[in-house]
Amino acid sequence: MGVRSDLEANFDFDIVDEFLDHYSLMIDSMDVMILDLAKPEMYKRSVDELFRVFHNIKSASGYLKLNSMNKLSSFVEDTLEILRTKDKNISQETINWLLAISDIFSRWNDDLKEDKIALSKIKYSLLKLPDLDK
Repeated sequence: MGVRSDLEANFDFDIVDEFLDHYSLMIDSMDVMILDLAKPEMYKRSVDELFRVFHNIKSASGYLKLNSMNKLSSFVEDTLEILRTKDKNISQETINWLLAISDIFSRWNDDLKEDKIALSKIKYSLLKLPDLDK
């Protein structure tokens, strides 16, 4: 039984289906929002929207007991909260880190679609925060 099958066995089908639809939409828009952080006129809107996306993923994955997704989205949400207090340009290192984060969430989307046995492992390098003060 894969991750998706497990979700469907333990939760109402409509809840799982809605989560998968919304998750896919959020993943599809994530890279654009991350790249827009480099544009001073887009920074505030993009960081707020990314925060909302990761907050939603954190909430839904917690409810669905997708523990690795929940923990990483919480970690990223906390980091975005720090970035929300800044009114300056974001470093390329931070953008690259967020793009790598986006990649794992995209991979998890594929894992769910393919009903893999487990979600892909998180690379340790993703757990090291970039320098946020540049």
